[in-house]
Amino acid sequence: MASTSNPSVSLPELPQRFVRKISFSTSFDKTHVFRKSRNVVRPRIVDGCEANFRLRCSVADVDSTKEKNTPAHVEVKTCIWKWKGYSIRYQCAGSSGPALVLVHGFGANSDHWRKNIPVLAQSQRVYAIDLIGYGYSEKPNPSDFGSDPFYTFETWGAQLNDFCTDVVKDEAFFICNSIGGLVGLQAAIMEPRICKGILLLNISLRMLHITKQPWFGRPLIRAFQNLLRNTALGKYFFKSVATPDSVKNILCQCYHDTSQVTDELVQAILLPGLEPGAVDVFLEFICYSDGPLPEELLPQVKCPVLVAWGDKDPWEPIQLGRAYGDFDTVEDFVVLPNVGHCPQDEAPQLVNPLVESFVARHATPTY
Repeated sequence: MASTSNPSVSLPELPQRFVRKISFSTSFDKTHVFRKSRNVVRPRIVDGCEANFRLRCSVADVDSTKEKNTPAHVEVKTCIWKWKGYSIRYQCAGSSGPALVLVHGFGANSDHWRKNIPVLAQSQRVYAIDLIGYGYSEKPNPSDFGSDPFYTFETWGAQLNDFCTDVVKDEAFFICNSIGGLVGLQAAIMEPRICKGILLLNISLRMLHITKQPWFGRPLIRAFQNLLRNTALGKYFFKSVATPDSVKNILCQCYHDTSQVTDELVQAILLPGLEPGAVDVFLEFICYSDGPLPEELLPQVKCPVLVAWGDKDPWEPIQLGRAYGDFDTVEDFVVLPNVGHCPQDEAPQLVNPLVESFVARHATPTY
């Protein structure tokens, strides 16, 4: 797979030639914002954070593209929280301002937000959590829970709310990517008092949901899922994808700018997936065709929602995602041009100011 790898130790950003071509104001003008346009601040263009992917990160040295008042260092702490007896890894930074909780997508972890945490922490308290079963959080075997599925959006929604209660100790904004968007919506419905607003980045459409499968294909899909879950085929399949080359190929499918798929990014995604229990969680979730859909959750949410979409996402087509802009709860649908499925990592210079402006509109003023 052809890809230009960046040798730095940070998760990559869009190259400067790309940043210069696309001004932030263009990406949010009337051709890209559908329905309720609002004032949006211009971005900070920042370097990615250099980090040991398991421990901590700091903002890289300031260059000429950075604002002069950007601090040269932001400490990001890595902590463990005990939830229902399980160890949960999270990262946090910032000491003042509204609280943000960043929620990753399928197969990812809180390291996927390393280019967002230090920037957002300049004016907010930022937390990024590894959902149970992912990253460096514990991975209980789903078979330990009998016939009742454990890895569900209800489980993760409860985890997110308890995290806000126990760790954040405050109301919070949920900033979510892919399946993390369903986690955020589910949590907001379960405990409306906790969530102040949700920003959905390329939320998963759940195209393999049972209601979206053609009736004639359901028996075949179910049989294949049972084969993966209950035979050695599943572990063989996982072993074939849990390699650096396979992970890189998968990431290059969902990143529009494949030069952003560095060896460091591959490592950050792959290594937690090699820990004990990861294969069982992986197989359990790809066989999970039940649970809620975004279109079922959005009407139930009471807090403001902003939807943003990388328009080059091959997995969650923007043509289908636009429909989410029609829900009353959704204040805007924002197109992120020339960006794939993981905008927070591929285009942080677009996502970070979008998060900041959304939070600023809905944060409770302090006097």
